[in-house]
Amino acid sequence: MWRDAGLPYPDKVRLGRLGRVPNVPLMGGQIMNDRLRLAMASASIEPESLARNVGVDPKTVQRWLGGRVPHPRHRWKICDLLGQSEQYIWPQIILGVSGVLQTSEIVSAYAHRADAPSQLWTGMLEGAHSNIDLLGYSMSFFPEQHSRLAQTLEEKCARGLKVRIALADPESVEVAARDDLERLGGTLPSRIRATVVHLESLFSNAGVEMRFHAVPLYNAIYRFDDQMLVTPYLYRLRGFQHPLFHLKRLGSAGIFEAYAQQFEAIWAESRPVEAANGAR
Repeated sequence: MWRDAGLPYPDKVRLGRLGRVPNVPLMGGQIMNDRLRLAMASASIEPESLARNVGVDPKTVQRWLGGRVPHPRHRWKICDLLGQSEQYIWPQIILGVSGVLQTSEIVSAYAHRADAPSQLWTGMLEGAHSNIDLLGYSMSFFPEQHSRLAQTLEEKCARGLKVRIALADPESVEVAARDDLERLGGTLPSRIRATVVHLESLFSNAGVEMRFHAVPLYNAIYRFDDQMLVTPYLYRLRGFQHPLFHLKRLGSAGIFEAYAQQFEAIWAESRPVEAANGAR
């Protein structure tokens, strides 16, 4: 089969050149295409072999690995050879004439936040090493479902983790409006304060920042390094009833980045939370 397809025998395939491709952005803002590299490695196809079968120069393949998107006719040949879809290898490409940007950043989706398994949240929390960003109204379910949340964050911050938590200002007009919309009977402000109390031990930790925002939210965001859980808000429904999307960052122009920029914009307009003992 290998000879008929014009490919090298598996025991003669050298993957070293693939492994030496630096995993850094190139000049011009291009991002290394790790999906193409991994698909080639999985199929035991090195750059020279791919170039020969697609009909291009090996340097062209290196440029593809460096982030350049091939012409459609080349993409189709590559997908046939590697057994992968265009959407997987090049999630940034536009398909069809509708102008809709296709993406593979959505790892999974749940009809309700409550449907997501607890292991998903625990795995996200335990797997984060660089930064955690949380944005919502009260997020009271999060510390309630993770009894050691404060201790876990403290231990991770000691190893370099940075945490930013943006809660709604319990005294704001927006909180009163959300409480009325969800028919919470005036309990939302107390839920927000309860979350602050749950996490109050972190106020003296230099790796943790907590702020109050006063903006109308249309979603809650839970970012863990390059993965994110997003719950878009639906009219009159409460937090556990909203859908949940699991996103993974693939580039600088996808859904993940749009939500990340929203967090930054709201964070910039928020004010520090004052602990009961006057910290911060």
